[in-house]
Amino acid sequence: MAQSGLHIPAQSGSELSLFKAIYADIGDEQSIQQSLSTFSGHITNIIRILNHADERSLVILDELGAGTDPQEGAALARAILAHLLNRGVTTLVTTHHPELKQFAHDAEGAINASVEFDVKTLRPTYQLTIGLPGRSNAIAIASRLGLDPEIVAAAKSEVHPDDLRADKLLDDIRKERNRSSRERDKAIKARQKTEALNAELQKRLDQIEDERREVLAKARAEGELEVAVLKRNIESLKAQLRKVRQPLEALKEMEEKVEAMEQKAAAPVERQTLNVERSTFNEQVRLGERVRVSTLNAEGVVTALGESDAEVQIGSLRVRARLVDLERKSSDQSSVISDQSSVISDQSSVVSKSRNTQHATRSTAPATSPGLEVSLRGMMVEEALEALERYLEKAYLAGLPFVRIVHGKGTGKLRAAVRDALRGHEYVKSFEEGAPNEGGEGVTVALIAN
Repeated sequence: MAQSGLHIPAQSGSELSLFKAIYADIGDEQSIQQSLSTFSGHITNIIRILNHADERSLVILDELGAGTDPQEGAALARAILAHLLNRGVTTLVTTHHPELKQFAHDAEGAINASVEFDVKTLRPTYQLTIGLPGRSNAIAIASRLGLDPEIVAAAKSEVHPDDLRADKLLDDIRKERNRSSRERDKAIKARQKTEALNAELQKRLDQIEDERREVLAKARAEGELEVAVLKRNIESLKAQLRKVRQPLEALKEMEEKVEAMEQKAAAPVERQTLNVERSTFNEQVRLGERVRVSTLNAEGVVTALGESDAEVQIGSLRVRARLVDLERKSSDQSSVISDQSSVISDQSSVVSKSRNTQHATRSTAPATSPGLEVSLRGMMVEEALEALERYLEKAYLAGLPFVRIVHGKGTGKLRAAVRDALRGHEYVKSFEEGAPNEGGEGVTVALIAN
């Protein structure tokens, strides 16, 4: 079938040998004209096959050794099979002789096989079993077909007990193999299901990791922006100190902190393997406490609490996280935010010294810094200008050298109103549009008049 281009009834991936010739002895070759019995007809055909077959041939023999005395027929069949086996000829044989089944079990290079038969329906199942010989089931079939039960019982009594035990053992083995086969199929399906679930879980973990990296990338961008602002702040302080002829050593420590912050912000966001096993969060987290979000591998401050989750401020971003994903941070651990606060505090101190040197009219005790940035996005123009006025006053009193005013791009109406308010303002020396890495048209940087 395969060499003729036909589909074969076999599982995908099966392999077949290629044969130069196929020889078969099937059916009844008896001939009254040639005075040949059934056995003689078979033997004549087998002799012709033996004269032509080689290791590139396929030989098919049906009921080898039948048609004559069972003992002699079995002996002759064993001899023929041994001859074919020694010559390396691929041979398929059907038989009911127990001696041939034993031969296949003992001889190296030969193996038993059987096609299952359903005694209840008297039909073959076409299920091939490799390694086990088949049973003739003659008595069972005769009983199913209606043979007198007394005759059936008498026939069973004539069968040698060892043969009955062998048949029973074959049945048990076959049932066990079938059960093992069903269990194997279940195990294969369970494994496939597990692999599918693992693949789905890995896909979800990859998505979570991508989201984590995106959040950290945004936080890093915010950090880079803050570093740029601080560096500009330092340059402004240097210029002020030069004006009053003060040494620049006071800014050395501040510059070192900024460099450290810049290194943190420039560090690449690496992919990490998420571990679904997390430690239990035993102690209650509090508002304002510094925590680490394990799923994002980032630190922040708790700004809101729920029953099972919390809102955490990470840089300028706010995220929701489950309480079990939060890890407490000890008070002595540092972060970019605390470094920024330290730098701003140092800046305020330096500005205060500069003002003391100039005998400024403002108070020598620096006011609380409102921060280097104010956001007016989403406000109406009137509301935004009032907030801007209050912020500029605080920035002036705190001695900030410059500030960033975030108004967004939008239609440009709020931006124009903000810049009109800055022109000629008593606290503003000059202003300019933010650099591309600071927000561009959506940001205005104003120098405070000190």
